[in-house]
Amino acid sequence: MSFLDNLFSQWSCDMAIDLGTANTLVAIAGEGIVLNEPSVVAIDTEANRVLAVGTEAREMIGRNPGNISVERPLSDGVIADYDVTEAMLSYFINKANPKTRIWQPKPRIVICIPCGVTSVEKRAVFEATIQAGARQAFLIEEPMAAAIGAGLPVEEPTGSMVVDIGGGTTEIAVISLGGIVTSRSLRIAGNEFDESVARHIREVYGLSIGARTAEDIKIAIGSAMPIATGELDMEISGRDLSTNLPRSETIQSEDVREGIKAPLQEVLIAIKETFLETDPDLAADIIRNGVLLTGGGGLLKMLDVFLAKELEVPVYVSDTAFTNVVEGCARALENPAALQRSYTQR
Repeated sequence: MSFLDNLFSQWSCDMAIDLGTANTLVAIAGEGIVLNEPSVVAIDTEANRVLAVGTEAREMIGRNPGNISVERPLSDGVIADYDVTEAMLSYFINKANPKTRIWQPKPRIVICIPCGVTSVEKRAVFEATIQAGARQAFLIEEPMAAAIGAGLPVEEPTGSMVVDIGGGTTEIAVISLGGIVTSRSLRIAGNEFDESVARHIREVYGLSIGARTAEDIKIAIGSAMPIATGELDMEISGRDLSTNLPRSETIQSEDVREGIKAPLQEVLIAIKETFLETDPDLAADIIRNGVLLTGGGGLLKMLDVFLAKELEVPVYVSDTAFTNVVEGCARALENPAALQRSYTQR
């Protein structure tokens, strides 16, 4: 590190960002997680200006008039709208670290990316981070960040498997000696689960519900397998497709299971395919140590039990599943070797 970098690092507030399709988390070195908000931006299309970002913007989904567009600028874990992503990142960076001095250097930022992105998609994230206010930007793959954040022995000569189910992608990776040995990036995850739940309720009950309601249903009563303590139910409201009038309905956990069956099978197949490409010695390590399930989607009830049964390998949910990625990015800030292995351009 040069003298200037040393000086800047003492005065700047280095950051870690988990830039997710559904949510963005920001951690500051030495302070921990300081921001957790939806990756949503509301735009006044007539004035061409940003009206709201994060939680405030998410509240507008499904309630916005014609002149307000509510957008998720990331799709399947990658940037779908560069300008909106840059505006969102800039807002989150400034909110997480409001300037307290007349002169304050820009922060170094470690930001995560899916492991299956192209070089063009990597560069888009890098450039957006720089334009949003970073002095330096370092990109780290999500499953590696999740493994670091969960405290797995990533630098040791032993195999660790991570299944990170986020909003837009499911990241599956086998890690050993500080690197990803084999991986899969599946563009099926929490958002796809929500859409499948909404589709199932529309087909079975003739009730149209929004994306927010579908997500609430999945979190409240969704499960990958029958729940031992008994099925859960929930009263929901939506628009009756036959009358176009509001209607309420009580649904069961079984409805959610049926809805997410297809995307869940896709995730299971991707995990099995990753095992097929794994060296037998590393596979033996994984059988002994188990599979780490992380990410917001990994918190689905009974998902660990379902995967363990299907894979015949121990599967456990991280205690900090929702925050592992951003915490791993934050730890990478303190590890020069990890930063050197990350994608960076100056």
